[in-house]
Amino acid sequence: MKRLIAVLSLCLCTLSPALAGEAPRVLMVLSGYGLEQGEERPGYEFDEFAQAYLIFRQNGLAVDIASPRGGAVEADKYNPDKSFVKAVTDDAAAMAKLENTLSLDGLKAEDYAAVFVVGGKGAMFDLPEDRNLQRLIAGIYERDGVVAAVCHGPAALVNVKLSDGSYLVSGRAVNGFTNAEERAFGKKWIEHFPFLLQDKLIERGGRFQHSDLMLGHVAADERLLTGQNPSSTPKLAEALVESLGIVSKPREPFVEERTMDLIAEVWGGDAKAGESFRLSAAGYEPKLVSLYGFYQLQFSEDDRQRQKAVALMELGSVHFQHPAVELAMARGHVQLGNRDKARALLTRLLEEHPDMQEARAVLKEL
Repeated sequence: MKRLIAVLSLCLCTLSPALAGEAPRVLMVLSGYGLEQGEERPGYEFDEFAQAYLIFRQNGLAVDIASPRGGAVEADKYNPDKSFVKAVTDDAAAMAKLENTLSLDGLKAEDYAAVFVVGGKGAMFDLPEDRNLQRLIAGIYERDGVVAAVCHGPAALVNVKLSDGSYLVSGRAVNGFTNAEERAFGKKWIEHFPFLLQDKLIERGGRFQHSDLMLGHVAADERLLTGQNPSSTPKLAEALVESLGIVSKPREPFVEERTMDLIAEVWGGDAKAGESFRLSAAGYEPKLVSLYGFYQLQFSEDDRQRQKAVALMELGSVHFQHPAVELAMARGHVQLGNRDKARALLTRLLEEHPDMQEARAVLKEL
């Protein structure tokens, strides 16, 4: 009996953490390509990392952080004053891991229940061809683990093959940063990318799905989870938690998350979505509401989209005013044939900013 107990004890000691009854361990992978906060070379997105990291830790997951070569890695420029960012930068253990990331070549797939690839344009450069990362992703998936990637993070998946020689993404629902989002927000680096992510995922046989520009979207295909853009990060992180059989703990949404959910509701045609926001902007970011409408107007393809873009700018203007946004609203009304509304907006704008020549030129054309 003592011998049996000794043998069983030895077996338990040699089990990997993913199997030995410890907290499930997730490997967060970051690009190590960045330099000068993304000015010289793009890196990873700190906001995406921070939101996912906090959700993983809140739900009891053990977290390792790795990059292709290990060591310190550089994020693109970010706002250190955001509450969720401060929650991470004030966490000594988290920052110690970021300042000395694990090298991918020394890691074993059997040690992890899941892998989460953080986005940022740097992921397009140093992750797709990394053989160690491909080995880890395939190994985790084929051991019934969860594979997740957000924004540009799915670039790490495009060359991953399973043991039968098929691409991991082939025949599976996937998404990532779309071609339209690249054209709108990735102009600095798009010509340097080795491929466009949407095109490559489709080329590899993925069933690409997406929402409109910068709205959150999680594609879930069994244990393969992908998020379209930064707005998708919180829901993707929670989907990973739940895929491990853990019920996500209730939490207060991040301010940007709540705001993007509001934007999605308004954009989706919910006429009542903005009522509480009009009464109070507490817990929301009004500037983000206005700017989303501002950018959507530039890329709108029909009057239906233009109307929704103008509606978002008007909603945001209840708590946030900016002359460039008001000018865009006026132009939107002109495009929609609402000349009286445009004239009233421009008249008020010029009373407050009499030197605004662009507004004067638009008004002159009416």
